[in-house]
Amino acid sequence: MNAPQVSDKAIERLVSVVLRSGVLLSAFVVLAGGIYFLILHGNEIADYRTFRGEPSIDRMLGQILHGAIDLRARSIIQAGILLLLATPIARVIVSLIGFALERDGKYVAITAIVLAVLLYSLSSGMIAG
Repeated sequence: MNAPQVSDKAIERLVSVVLRSGVLLSAFVVLAGGIYFLILHGNEIADYRTFRGEPSIDRMLGQILHGAIDLRARSIIQAGILLLLATPIARVIVSLIGFALERDGKYVAITAIVLAVLLYSLSSGMIAG
């Protein structure tokens, strides 16, 4: 059986579509969440004398997703930011698959290392944060 032929141009196009789509989707989600937040809380007076940190529902991945599903405005905004953070990871995954289909071992290894570093830094930041 012949392996599918993948050109560099096709990979570049797919990577550009992934990046563009990820940024546009995350921008739309953040904008929608921001508008929704302003509709709900736009008339509130801000009190800057007392510091209030973000509640855990807006800092933990699972709780952000549940909050977004429950239509919490801040969680929707945070979900959009998470989409923006996931975009470069998706780009690296698409590149890795493309290089694997091209059977380019050197670039598969380099891209796998980059992906491992990205995932490690993301997960260690989430654990520490």
